[in-house]
Amino acid sequence: MAEDAQLYAPWKPKFNPWIVALTVTLATFMEVLDTSIANVALPHIAGGLSASQDEATWVLTSYLVSNAVVLPISAWLSVLVGRKRFYMSCVAIFTVSSFLCGLAPTLGLLVAFRVMQGLGGGGLATSEQAILADTFSPEKRGMAFAIYGMAVVMAPAIGPTLGGWITDNYSWRWIFYLNVPVGVISLYLTHKIVEDPPYMATERGKMLRNSIDYVGLGLIGVGIGCLQVVLDKGQELDWFASRMIVSLSVISFVTIVWFIRNEWQHSNPILDVRLLQQKNFATAAFMMFILGVVLFGTTVLIPQFLQVLLGYTAQTAGEALSLGAILLMVMMPIVGQLVSRVDPRYLIFFGFSATAMALYHMTSINLEIDFRTAAMYRVYQTMGLAFIFIPINTLSYVGIPRHKSNQVAGITNLARNLGGSVGISMLSTFLLRLQQRHQVYLTAYASPGNPAFTQQVSGIAKAFAGQGIPANVATQQAYAVVSRTIAGQATTLAYIDIISFGAVLVICLAPLAFLMQRPPKGAAPAAAH
Repeated sequence: MAEDAQLYAPWKPKFNPWIVALTVTLATFMEVLDTSIANVALPHIAGGLSASQDEATWVLTSYLVSNAVVLPISAWLSVLVGRKRFYMSCVAIFTVSSFLCGLAPTLGLLVAFRVMQGLGGGGLATSEQAILADTFSPEKRGMAFAIYGMAVVMAPAIGPTLGGWITDNYSWRWIFYLNVPVGVISLYLTHKIVEDPPYMATERGKMLRNSIDYVGLGLIGVGIGCLQVVLDKGQELDWFASRMIVSLSVISFVTIVWFIRNEWQHSNPILDVRLLQQKNFATAAFMMFILGVVLFGTTVLIPQFLQVLLGYTAQTAGEALSLGAILLMVMMPIVGQLVSRVDPRYLIFFGFSATAMALYHMTSINLEIDFRTAAMYRVYQTMGLAFIFIPINTLSYVGIPRHKSNQVAGITNLARNLGGSVGISMLSTFLLRLQQRHQVYLTAYASPGNPAFTQQVSGIAKAFAGQGIPANVATQQAYAVVSRTIAGQATTLAYIDIISFGAVLVICLAPLAFLMQRPPKGAAPAAAH
């Protein structure tokens, strides 16, 4: 059939593929950076807009919710309107809304503009990954995904440092204004360089002849949106003690299950869940979910530990992640070359094993570590990430028709982002609960009947008394010092428990790499499968 021949016909872009890769990576890096750069600016935003700290967190939550809603439908939209047009629309929306965020005079308007920004940003990473899959032949995709990986993994690492520097030296509004020139350059380059492959027109024709899945469109928006609010606000509202969290959880569960059933049966699905029947792709999506848990979770853990327990500034805590980002810049191209020469499954196995070892090493964390030690913790983690991210992306396309590359990109990005949301929410909850448990255990030894405790309080009280402080006040301050020490030790033990769990989780994933099928040597492009 003529249409099928169009789908599988060979195609090459007019411009050098590496120019295309650098062009689309620009906007994606900007979008991923924006998910973390605003974190350290929240106190400044709250103060500047006369809002509380809790109210200011909606600046982050609103973006994540709208981003999560558009992500699973971005593959469908890119076929419906054309991938290049959809990608440029996302860049334009993101750029304009960034400028409006900088101008926002009230918190309500800032949240509204952040919703717009999230809607624009949600389609960028998915579109880029699909563009790279179509632009590069299978044997060169490793290097292409290395560039994409540098954007996705580096941006969250440098975001806190850059955000801290901007807010300390200028105004928080500049973290949004910064996106405007980058967005304008991206739009111009995309217009000149990026093009849609011919099969996109064929796919669009097929889609328009079939009924549009309006039910699926509504279900995924409600289901993912409610789930994101549950994950973002669950800990703050004490999870299922909150009627709102219970209601949203039920709505999310019912609509997502209904959505999956609807998509499985629909002839023109928003999200082609049947692709998960492919062993490679299903394994890759699962690994991406866990990678999101580990990557985003540890990106939050280290700066939080440094700021809360060691008293680092936001900028200095962010700098502790930067050395790992530099290492990734070196490792990504190396792994990109290795993917075409070494069995990607061995690379994934090594990557998960190395990451598990790095997490195990991090269990030596304590309240006496210096900046170098904290930075090296992150360096050891990033050594394994490059060996995980690129081979997984490469193997996820094995056995998938080329015209399904949009769907592959959409589902893997959705899995990684949901993993990140689940990871951050889960780790925050576990941290609080474990901290409370350890504090109860340690406090049991802090009693007058314990000679060691009594001796410690007495020694501290004498030190305060030696400074001229009255005896009764010195004793009170000694007890306060011991109380803070117990709290710090309890929190540190909670971090160690979480990191240990992460190490076990990651090492269990390593053998799953061999469930995947390696692409045959000298295989034809993905469209021929």
